[in-house]
Amino acid sequence: MTVTIYHNPKCGTSRTTLQRIRAAGIEPVVVDYLKTPPTRAELARLAEVPGLGAKALLRAKEALAKEMGLATAADGAILDAIAEHPILLNRPIVVTPKGGRATRPPETVDEIL
Repeated sequence: MTVTIYHNPKCGTSRTTLQRIRAAGIEPVVVDYLKTPPTRAELARLAEVPGLGAKALLRAKEALAKEMGLATAADGAILDAIAEHPILLNRPIVVTPKGGRATRPPETVDEIL
């Protein structure tokens, strides 16, 4: 089973989620999205994963998201903003064959492992 985590190593929730995946005996594909940001096309595919969607991909608490008025923005505008400013990607996002989740709290990852 391929599991991918869009990970920020500076984020405690992201680190905890990664530990939960590994504790389940899975070595995931780790995407440090700040170093290797997903393209707009990759974000669009990610938004189509069952359990996700553009709004789930957005880190709405980020000051930039508020400044840009993304809370009420259309999906395309959200994906455009995340592509331009990867810090806006919610963290961590985990994708498995069972679907995807923005895993806050970290226990949410158990639903798709």
